[in-house]
Amino acid sequence: MTELLIEPFTYGFMIRALIVSVLVGVMCPVLGAYVITRGSAFMGDALAHSVLPAMALAFLLKISPFIAAVPGGIGIALLMGYISRRTRISEDTAIGIVFAGLFALGLVMLSKFSVGVNIEDLLLGQVLGVSFTDVYVSLGLCTLVLVGLYVYHNPLAYTSFDPVGAEVVGIKTMFVEAVLLTMLALVIVVGIQAAGIVLVMAMLITPAAAGYLLARRFVGVMTVGATIGGVSAVTGLYLSYHFNLPSGPAMALVATGIFGVVAGWKRRAV
Repeated sequence: MTELLIEPFTYGFMIRALIVSVLVGVMCPVLGAYVITRGSAFMGDALAHSVLPAMALAFLLKISPFIAAVPGGIGIALLMGYISRRTRISEDTAIGIVFAGLFALGLVMLSKFSVGVNIEDLLLGQVLGVSFTDVYVSLGLCTLVLVGLYVYHNPLAYTSFDPVGAEVVGIKTMFVEAVLLTMLALVIVVGIQAAGIVLVMAMLITPAAAGYLLARRFVGVMTVGATIGGVSAVTGLYLSYHFNLPSGPAMALVATGIFGVVAGWKRRAV
C-alpha cells in the first residue's frame, strides 16, 4: 500500500502535477461558494470555454498560455458583465452569446492553424505535462486570488446574499462583481491545466455544492468545499497514474462521487 502511494511521486512530473492539482482542487471550490450562492454556475462554464481563442493564440505565437489566457479571461469575464448590464437581454443570454461565439472561434483557430497542441488535452486537461514555469505562475495567480479574497470577502459575501441591501448601504456592487469575475477568470485559467475546459466546471461547482450541504456558515462552505476539492484532485491524480485515466475526468468523477455520498447521507439524516 505504501508503495502505491509513494511510487507516483518518484517522478518530477507527478510532483508538479500534484502541486497544480491541489491548487485547482482548493481554489476552485473557494470561489465556487460565491458562484453557487449567486446562482451564477453558468458563468464559470462559459468562461472556461470562452478563453479558448486566447489559448489558441498563445500556442500559435509559441508563448505560455498564461500570457494570453489571463488577460483574455479577465477581459471576457468583464465583457459578459458589461453586455448583460448595457443591453435588454438577460445575463444568461449575454453569457450564452459570448460563450458560443468565442468557443466556436477557438475551435476554428485550432483547426485552421497548426498550433502544435492536441485539442483533447485542452478539453480534458493534461496536468501531467505542466512545467516548472506553469507551477510558479499557478502559485502566483492563486496567491493573487487569495489576497483578493482576504481584502474583498465581506463585500463579496454581502453582495452574494443580498445585492439590493449591499447597494443600499453604499457597496459598489458593480465593482465587487468585476473583482469576483476577475478572480474567477484567474482560477479557471489555472484549472484548465488540470481539469481541462470541459471539466473545470465540475471542480468549481461540485465540491462547493457538497460543502453547501455539510456546512451551516458561508466560511464553512468554503473550507469544506476546498477540503473536498483537494481530496478529489489528489485522488483523481492517483487514479490517473495507476489506471491510465485522463486526469481531469478522474478528478471530476471523484468530486461527483463525494457529492453523491454527501447528498445521500443528508437525505437519510433528514
